[in-house]
Amino acid sequence: MGTRREPRVLVRLPVRIFGTDANGRRFSEDVHTADISRYGTRLNGVLAQLRVGEVVGLTHGESKGRFVVQWTGEPGTERAGQVGLVNNAPEKWTWETPLPPAYIDNYSGPARANQERRKYPRYKSVNSVQIQGQGQAAPIWGKTVDLSEGGCFIDMQIPLDVGGRVKLILWVKERKLFATGRVTSRRPGFGNGVQFTEMSALDSQKLTEFLQTLAEARR
Repeated sequence: MGTRREPRVLVRLPVRIFGTDANGRRFSEDVHTADISRYGTRLNGVLAQLRVGEVVGLTHGESKGRFVVQWTGEPGTERAGQVGLVNNAPEKWTWETPLPPAYIDNYSGPARANQERRKYPRYKSVNSVQIQGQGQAAPIWGKTVDLSEGGCFIDMQIPLDVGGRVKLILWVKERKLFATGRVTSRRPGFGNGVQFTEMSALDSQKLTEFLQTLAEARR
């Protein structure tokens, strides 16, 4: 089935990345983007060793913002020197390259007679989220692309394996919602679909109320 997502643009743009590296040393480097979206970017040529989950600064033209390190390329691989960043405040950031409008991938694949319908309606919603898989030392930051009472799709360039159990912290209107879940789909370069398996009654109620506001906005 298709997955809602924000489109990326492959483009080389000059940026400056700065902050504190994994060894506690301050750094500042002039590098270039490999691709960009409204909510993040992939950089090429980063020499500093960065830690996933850390916040770094980024400047481009007149834009300056704080980004969260979502992933880093392993040395000796084709991703060496690459870093995936998620924007903490995308509404305050401007790329000099126009971005295409967000779209929904509605491809559903071949019809099946007993194909299960989604139990909960999904709504396009961009929310900050921390996701931590079993055995991971640190959580990964990401952004939801769509959201429902039963789960979400998380924009991640290096997705987790299907079937894995995860812990999530979801930001909804400046409130943290805590959940456990299971990875149900994986699209390399795009992200993971996650099904919520456990959430407190209060957090579940807050999520339902938030989704109701999204449903009303559609009308």
